[in-house]
Amino acid sequence: MSAERLRALVVEDEWPARNYLVELIEASGLAQVVGAIATVEEALEALDGPTPFPADVVFVDVQLAGNGDIGGLELLRRVARRPGAPMFVLATAFREHALEAFSLDVVDYLLKPFTDERVEQCLARITARRASSSRAPQQPLRLVARRGKSLVFLGIDEVWAFEASDRMTFVHTPHGRLDLDLSLAAIEGSFGRTLTRVHRNWLVNTAHVRELLRDGLDTSVFVGASLSNDQRGVRVPVSRDRAAPIREMLLANAAGLRRP
Repeated sequence: MSAERLRALVVEDEWPARNYLVELIEASGLAQVVGAIATVEEALEALDGPTPFPADVVFVDVQLAGNGDIGGLELLRRVARRPGAPMFVLATAFREHALEAFSLDVVDYLLKPFTDERVEQCLARITARRASSSRAPQQPLRLVARRGKSLVFLGIDEVWAFEASDRMTFVHTPHGRLDLDLSLAAIEGSFGRTLTRVHRNWLVNTAHVRELLRDGLDTSVFVGASLSNDQRGVRVPVSRDRAAPIREMLLANAAGLRRP
């Protein structure tokens, strides 16, 4: 039974809260705590280092000791959407970060003071999510979209970007902009490893990113087939909180630019 339990990492700089959360997680019987750390530096080494820590779920506070520019939310921005990243739970005394936290795909939001019932509920939800994920069908080979009265079948490699606008979802392709009956969340769940969320209303296929443009405080990417005069593609806004991670991700898979 113990082999099936979740592996939990706790990132909390206040030792009473850290120790209490560790006790509640262990007492639930649903998870074993494989690490409990206090500082930003330790968290970055564990989660963003060359050998990521073997955890299924990370409980992280918003405010952490160490580098004053990096807290729990910045840690999420750097790590949460990377392939193979663990699930994250924000465990904090601050209610006001919930909206941003869920935009970063946290699976739960625990408010201090923690209770055994709330922690067990959280872990049960994560356990069910992991079980559902393991039973998930293979990634669909094709996507079906609408163009007028026609159904158009697409390979994911044909997709430039997905857009949510006015309660509708569109897919941008070499064949034009087509309608979809899926939400961005559902699309991300099916094709997540191929796509990158650059804005709350946009997913892009990074294989088709041709240009990154920074104009003052605004950042955008051009996604498409060509940067020539006919501009076959679409320009996509990048939200300010995602601009730096997106730039680093694109540069990590490219050569030719002298880095500082």
